[in-house]
Amino acid sequence: MNFIRNTIGVLAGLAVAALIISLGIKIDTDWVVYKEFSPFKHWESLLKTVQNKDSFFVALLFFGGLGVTFGGVVTAIIVKYAKVAYAILIGFIMLFIAMLDIIIYPYHPVFYKISIFLIFFPFSWIGGKITEVIYERRRKRAKKLLNAKK
Repeated sequence: MNFIRNTIGVLAGLAVAALIISLGIKIDTDWVVYKEFSPFKHWESLLKTVQNKDSFFVALLFFGGLGVTFGGVVTAIIVKYAKVAYAILIGFIMLFIAMLDIIIYPYHPVFYKISIFLIFFPFSWIGGKITEVIYERRRKRAKKLLNAKK
């Protein structure tokens, strides 16, 4: 049962990260060269149009970090054990996808290629730690209430 729960947690975390990245890309209407909600079907044409716009890649890094953080939080909430490890797994998967993106499409600036390593792991770890801190505070509060009732 834990395998299914963990798989659902990872998939939910990746979905949240993809949703946040999709919404972040839609901020500037000049970047949108597609009609669907998700930019991922038209990724190559999107990258060609924003090839020389560093603001797009800065926004992509920002929303990638935000997405990985909230994806890590969602994953850590769903899984039962090793919450931070599963949150970091979201960062690893997103880093792997970003590396494939860089290898397949040659339209990324150098600062983006370097910065993805500095964004995905730390922010996914922060997402897992946020959840861990919240659960620890709840546990301490419940313990205090239980001791107060005695």
